[in-house]
Amino acid sequence: MPKLVLVRHGQSFWNLQNRFTGWVDVPLTEKGKEEAFKAGELLKDIRFNVAYTSALTRAQETLRIILEVIGLQIPVIKDQALNERHYGALQGLNKDRARQKYGAEIVHLWRRSYDIAPPEGESLKDTAARTIPFLERAILGDIYEGNDVLVVAHGNSLRSIIMYLEKLTPEEIIKVELDTGVPIVYEMDKEGNVLNKEIRRH
Repeated sequence: MPKLVLVRHGQSFWNLQNRFTGWVDVPLTEKGKEEAFKAGELLKDIRFNVAYTSALTRAQETLRIILEVIGLQIPVIKDQALNERHYGALQGLNKDRARQKYGAEIVHLWRRSYDIAPPEGESLKDTAARTIPFLERAILGDIYEGNDVLVVAHGNSLRSIIMYLEKLTPEEIIKVELDTGVPIVYEMDKEGNVLNKEIRRH
């Protein structure tokens, strides 16, 4: 049975500084690189055929480290459809400062609602509108062919994929939190249905 593995990138500098990152291209911290290394160690039993990542450095670097640890050289497809949710006017802003500026309730709504977007930014629903067509067209295309697929992307682009795969409601997905560098391994059938899910941690 083909496997689809999702990994949120390792810790970035702006994760560390508690800032909204979105589409800003922020590199990994040393801890982020270590998380990527550990993810690679946890995935050594899977011989991936292809990998997908976003157009952002933190995801690409995490993927590079994972493949290096596993010892694989495979095709890597980069697409901004897998980019993090665009946080608009919040990008670069410390989350505590954002609460002071806009109010804690509205910031919580922007972060945790399904369809309310921050100023000039995307909601999770908007993110899913670009992520899911790419998932159906490209990523699941590989699953249908029986390939093992690795996707290294971002908290919100991966949440939209998880919502689709696990058939979650908007209310259910907003409660889902993804840790950096922790692989989620789905066993799939060739029709794209989830047969089993495993979260791998050290």
